[in-house]
Amino acid sequence: MSLATCCIICCRRIGTSTTPPKSDLSWKDIRNIIKFTGPLILGGSLFITYEVLALKKSMTLDTQVVEKEKLKSYIYLDAVSLDKRENQGVTYQARKELHKALRKVLATSARIFRNPFDDYQYRTLAQACDVRTIIGLARSKETDLRFFLPPPHLPAIKEDYSIEEELRQLLASLPQTEIDHCIQYFTSLALRESSQSLAAQKGGLWCFGGNGLPYAESLGEVPSATVEMFCLQALVKHSEIATHCDKIEANGGLQLLQRIYQLHKDCPKIQRSIVRIIGNMALHEHLHSAIVHSGWVSILAEAAKSPHVIQASHAARTLANLDRETVQEKYQDGVYVLHPQYRTSQPIKADVLFIHGLMGAAFKTWRQQDCDKLEIEKASDEECYTQCWPKTWLARDCPALRIISVEYDTNLSDWRAKCPVERKSIAYRSHELLRKLRAAGVGDRPMIWVSHSMGGLLVKKMLVDASKKPELNSLINNTRGMIFYSVPHHGSRLAEYSVNIRYLLFPSVEVKELSKDCPALKELHDDFLTFAKDKNFQVLNFVETLPTSIGSMIKLHVVPVESADLGIGDLIPVAVNHLNICKPKKKDTFLYQRTLQFIRETLAKDLEN
Repeated sequence: MSLATCCIICCRRIGTSTTPPKSDLSWKDIRNIIKFTGPLILGGSLFITYEVLALKKSMTLDTQVVEKEKLKSYIYLDAVSLDKRENQGVTYQARKELHKALRKVLATSARIFRNPFDDYQYRTLAQACDVRTIIGLARSKETDLRFFLPPPHLPAIKEDYSIEEELRQLLASLPQTEIDHCIQYFTSLALRESSQSLAAQKGGLWCFGGNGLPYAESLGEVPSATVEMFCLQALVKHSEIATHCDKIEANGGLQLLQRIYQLHKDCPKIQRSIVRIIGNMALHEHLHSAIVHSGWVSILAEAAKSPHVIQASHAARTLANLDRETVQEKYQDGVYVLHPQYRTSQPIKADVLFIHGLMGAAFKTWRQQDCDKLEIEKASDEECYTQCWPKTWLARDCPALRIISVEYDTNLSDWRAKCPVERKSIAYRSHELLRKLRAAGVGDRPMIWVSHSMGGLLVKKMLVDASKKPELNSLINNTRGMIFYSVPHHGSRLAEYSVNIRYLLFPSVEVKELSKDCPALKELHDDFLTFAKDKNFQVLNFVETLPTSIGSMIKLHVVPVESADLGIGDLIPVAVNHLNICKPKKKDTFLYQRTLQFIRETLAKDLEN
């Protein structure tokens, strides 16, 4: 348009010139016009041509570059099943190696690079990973939690229903007959109390219902949380039965338990009970896909990174049961691996088992000796204060060990007994724990038993029982030694006293079996002594020298020196009470250092091989 305007102006100037008009334009005038307009036309044409070519080039996509960018952001996995029965030979092995390589890359990328991926790339990878890859990532220590998809949206609760009613319906849908007496007890208690609670809530009046004692001990708790705890305790027992696990999954239990877990983030006790149920369900491989797709792996992966040893260990047990690719053992309820809790390249050469005593627990029994809260707050790392010294100190000093802690219920009085009496005897517990420990692969490696108080009697009973069963020969042959912390080999004075008035009339079976005049206790001691001398076990005995405060008015020397003397091995008195005999005050104290020395010396040949 500008070029045309210039031509018109030039023509007008020529036309309006003062030169006398001529009939025709001279050749000179035409040449002047061409000289003026030619460069403009040529320059404009070149400019337009350049702009057209540049626009075309900018709109042309390099497909190779696009594909390279895709490969940076996406990983495509073969969706074909990895089942050996469906894929044979080289094809199966190739796919297996591919998934292993992918897991290794994903697990280490967060360690190598500070920000290896963008959020959308993490989400893309999470969508691409199969079940085994997701579980492998969850059991990798340095894995970024963004590798896991958030749990799917939970289904809406039925109208006019509450969480407690949903939980009660789930429990009521499980078989109620032809089950263990202990499971019947928990189920009937939960159904009775939940029905009383729901009726009271709807009527606007809270009452104790059919069993006032449990509520009398927890009047400060929210009633709904108390009712949920009753139902969860019953579900834990039901989840020990394979067919009941199938019914829990079929009736929407995975989603309901996840909802309760999220609602009770401030109640670790409820969350632990729920993870126990999921951990029991994870013992059955056909339920793994349902557990993963319901979003539980992301929850467990987060819990496994918890600074609280109990939360992390419960999650680690469930993830280990889900990991059938690198873990052959199955960890049943009450058997917890303190080390290693993640996948590791460190070869495991021996086992150390920790068995607590009366009123103890798998974690709190083995905590560091309680000290001033200010000191704990000042402690910058677990070298200064630890919630569980086998998990922290022993695992660092002996990384080639698998460290297992066992938990079982105990009571001082049958007032609080939750199961039939026969389940509380040492003989019954020995049979039950041997079954669980064999499922966990205990006996396949060299091992050392570490026990406190009544736990030592249980260790002795398990070894005596195992010596009579040919199928358990490996457990006996691989036992290298044992450490006893104030074990009453000849009985305890605890059975002669009561903690307070409500324990006075009905001492529990456990307390009765600790009595000095108990025939079963003497028989067990004689049998074990003969058996241990024949096997030449290495034995280390610690014993307290200070009395223990029981209640507000009684001080009792629970295990005197003469009772802790097994008759073989070293006997070392320590100036602590019965509760602190297994709780070192610091890592450099005699109690821990002597324990560490015994483990290293006893397993020296096995750890070197």
